[in-house]
Amino acid sequence: MSALRAIWIAIFLAVLIWSGIGPKDVTIWGLEVFPAVLGAVVLWFTRERFPLTTLVYVLILIHCVILMIGGHYTYAEVPIGEWLRETFDGSRNNYDKIGHFVQGFIPAMIARELMIRLNVFNSAAWRNFFIVCFCLGFSAFYELIEWWVALLSDEAADAFLGTQGYVWDTQSDMGWALFGAVLGLALLSRLHDGQLRQQGFLPAT
Repeated sequence: MSALRAIWIAIFLAVLIWSGIGPKDVTIWGLEVFPAVLGAVVLWFTRERFPLTTLVYVLILIHCVILMIGGHYTYAEVPIGEWLRETFDGSRNNYDKIGHFVQGFIPAMIARELMIRLNVFNSAAWRNFFIVCFCLGFSAFYELIEWWVALLSDEAADAFLGTQGYVWDTQSDMGWALFGAVLGLALLSRLHDGQLRQQGFLPAT
């Protein structure tokens, strides 16, 4: 096992175990942590057949940690969100906006790697357009999942939705995901291309 993989697994398991010790709401913890666990399982079974770049592996780990922290506290009560609210005199805990921002930022880079390595598009412009649309669609689908969970479970609805009384919460979540996707492509594409070349997934220039 490579050192990077061992570190990735160690950090993931450490945060997962911590998040599962005395979470504020066990049901919410399960709902929030499930995507991270599912993602880790997929990565494990594709580690040899379809290894990803170091950048994407690190980004996925960051996303998992954000999900597990939100699951432990519930998104409306994460301490860093409370600190930001008090510091900037806000009206709500905006940790969920961090989560939705990375819901665009990180899946954009995952999608970019898949699109490049599978040679789906010949045009970088069309590829980027598709990636942004994909991330926005993914964000919208996640909002539907939150709605379905709210309909099925009145007790967990408020904590899982995390609207905190904000009437435009759903639209705002999707807006942050859209912004994250665009920013991720703008900031990380060159670094990502370098790693793709270094790992032999793109021809050298």
